[in-house]
Amino acid sequence: MKTLFKALCLSALLCAFVPVSAQKAAQTEKAVEVGAEQSSLYLKLLKGKRVAFVGNHTSVMADGQHVVDYLLSKGVNIVKIFAPEHGFRGEAAAGAKISDEVDQKTGIPVVSLYGSGKYKPSPEALKDVDVLIYDIQDVGCRFYTYISTLTYVMEAGAENGKQVMVFDRPNPNGYYVDGNILDPAFKSFVGMHPVPIVYGMTSGEYAKMVNGEGWLKDGVQCDLTVIPCKNYTHATHYDLPVPPSPNLATAKSIALYPSLCYFEGTPLSEGRGTPWPFEVFGSPLLPETGFTFTPESSKNKGVLCNGVDLREAPDPGCIDLKYVIWAYDNYEKKDEFFKKFFDTLCGGETIRKQIEAGMTAEEIRATWKPGIDEFMKTRAKYLLYE
Repeated sequence: MKTLFKALCLSALLCAFVPVSAQKAAQTEKAVEVGAEQSSLYLKLLKGKRVAFVGNHTSVMADGQHVVDYLLSKGVNIVKIFAPEHGFRGEAAAGAKISDEVDQKTGIPVVSLYGSGKYKPSPEALKDVDVLIYDIQDVGCRFYTYISTLTYVMEAGAENGKQVMVFDRPNPNGYYVDGNILDPAFKSFVGMHPVPIVYGMTSGEYAKMVNGEGWLKDGVQCDLTVIPCKNYTHATHYDLPVPPSPNLATAKSIALYPSLCYFEGTPLSEGRGTPWPFEVFGSPLLPETGFTFTPESSKNKGVLCNGVDLREAPDPGCIDLKYVIWAYDNYEKKDEFFKKFFDTLCGGETIRKQIEAGMTAEEIRATWKPGIDEFMKTRAKYLLYE
């Protein structure tokens, strides 16, 4: 059993993926400057404008100052804030509905974009707005919902004649492209566009692609401006200054997220309710492995789980399906392993059916290649960075 788990941890080194740079650089000589720090490119464009800021706790400058506070100090007229999943201050749990509120620090009204079926700014909410600024740290995965919020913000801007400005930020998983292309029949808030699960683009590049390819509703296009990062390439190593969401608190969890998020569509714990979300996985219905944990919340709350500890495993640099395949093969109740949400996360039925048919991770990955090759041609048209 120990040999098996060593193989699981080392399998990441053998992943066949599509690198978008020669290698992930150890560190750039010059510090990366995010879009918000390129004030000479945008302050003049905001003069006399009524601004709505779409952001959260990750919207920070290099010194830790929140971008909203910085903009206010420069005389920018921010009339409201739109908040995504996890809320403006980033404290809400995944999937928890967010209510409208008033930001205690600034007194600016905060409008939820993650309420009961409310993902897009309404025409009423945009009546007193000229420009929408989007500035949220992403992790470059299709099922991470911030890019869906970005899509709806762009759509609202196009439909209501509002300018949209994206303050760009690095993508910590931006150095490779991997995964199946979304089946349009499975479009949802965790997957809206025909892209791989890991698409190797920043939010600014992604916004340009969504706009340019006509992926907004009814093919509309918004008046889009992207404020790029400085000293950044897709090979740049970038340590996030703030965890992007409560359960992605470490660089390791962000690197493993594309591989372990599949467990959200199963009864297994992906480590939520432990100190190591998206660094471990397990279930009481798996065989003994030498590693156990007991979630204090979420799935399998209060139940001892047998599992796999990936905290010391090398970063995969790809999507490694060996984890979910091993779990399926060893789960006591195979007919209860896949929930309906698994297909939603995957953006189609194919991966589930391939696993059920006994295909290996390498065989499944080979079926992704034609779609990835075609996507790379589309992606290339919108890149801002090498």
